[in-house]
Amino acid sequence: MVTTETTTPLSRSVGGRLLYVFILGDVLGAGVYALVGEMAGKVGGAVWLPLLVALGLSLLTAGSYAELVTKYPAAGGAAVFAERAFKVPVVSFLVGFCMLAAGVTSAAGLSLAFAGDYFGSFVDLPVIPVALTFLLLVAALNARGIQESLRANVAMTAIELSGLVLIVVLAIMVFTRGEAEPGRALELTEGTAPAVAVLSASLIAYYSFVGFETSANLAEEVKDVRRVYPRALFGALTTAGIVYVAVGVAAVAVTTPEQLAGSTGPLLEVVRVADVVPEEVFAVVALVAVANGALLTMIMASRLTYGMARQGLLPAGLARVLPGRRTPWVAIIATTVVAMALVFTGDLGALAETVVLLLLFVFLSTNIAVLVLRRDTVDEGHFRVATVVPVLGAASCVLLLTQQAQQTWLRAGALVLVGVVLYLVTRLVGRRAGARTGEDGD
Repeated sequence: MVTTETTTPLSRSVGGRLLYVFILGDVLGAGVYALVGEMAGKVGGAVWLPLLVALGLSLLTAGSYAELVTKYPAAGGAAVFAERAFKVPVVSFLVGFCMLAAGVTSAAGLSLAFAGDYFGSFVDLPVIPVALTFLLLVAALNARGIQESLRANVAMTAIELSGLVLIVVLAIMVFTRGEAEPGRALELTEGTAPAVAVLSASLIAYYSFVGFETSANLAEEVKDVRRVYPRALFGALTTAGIVYVAVGVAAVAVTTPEQLAGSTGPLLEVVRVADVVPEEVFAVVALVAVANGALLTMIMASRLTYGMARQGLLPAGLARVLPGRRTPWVAIIATTVVAMALVFTGDLGALAETVVLLLLFVFLSTNIAVLVLRRDTVDEGHFRVATVVPVLGAASCVLLLTQQAQQTWLRAGALVLVGVVLYLVTRLVGRRAGARTGEDGD
């Protein structure tokens, strides 16, 4: 048996409530604000059903994260779990790079969501130029040095949550006026097999729940992590699921699935029908949610790029830091350029599916790692899920992978191929540098 308690320079100051809000803030927000219309286009009025399915699938993988984070509280997430379990450097690299690629792709999709109908409530401009400008502004803020704190996250989460609660309240008001049609929530798209429609929509709904995996990076800063982490993780996901289902039912009760599917700001349609709150007010809330999601995502992507470069997994130039600001400017530029290129490759729904595809490989790795690492016992007690949970979690990942469209595989494959090339080039350069050093030392 081995011990996993290690000293850490970080402050263990995060309690259960703050961790709960942090995870809830990561999960809530941009996805449901932008993707309810995409789901309605696939499944019809029963938008709540794929959201419920996606919640169940997410809880399976969350169980695996809860076990590994409490078993190895000093670990740094899926890439480190893969390294412990498989002991194959390239596998660990690919897991980390898939997370990186998913973050950049997500930011590209969120830029399109920002530039859509929510932004159009104030000024009518072409979507692509606005999306590209938005990414540049995010990069500028990122390079300036964004000091995120959990207190700031509490405020942003409150804004995002208030907007979603407002949608439910407005739907209730429309219902009391006798103008809502809640029966639409039980209608599925005609001409499509129900199971196929729900599974297809669940693939998009899954995007609205991803984000919980970033909480693994807080393991060293959580007080009594073995007790607190599982409660906060499952509590936050369940809360998000309840809110999402309520929003899904509210949206289709007030507007038709066709109206939702035809808008890049679907929840704005509910506000317009209710005609109680100025749509500009809700648009601001939605834009804050989307912008915050994109900023946090690009901060993560650029720092992950920087960290992988520091570890010698990506070209060393990506680890250069801006003097004065001490921000990874080369990594910021690189991730921003890739995100801007991705804007031209598909709409929000297509990019969201690509994010899900990339993260499914990360989640598949984590679910398998739980089973492999069962042989590795530790001194301290930790959360443990039933063996069937990671098995079903891995199976759910495989199931969702089979539902991905060809263009999604091509987009994700191209990103992973770039990572593999960078990895091989970095290793080749490192070997040549090592050979020269050896020769110089003779």
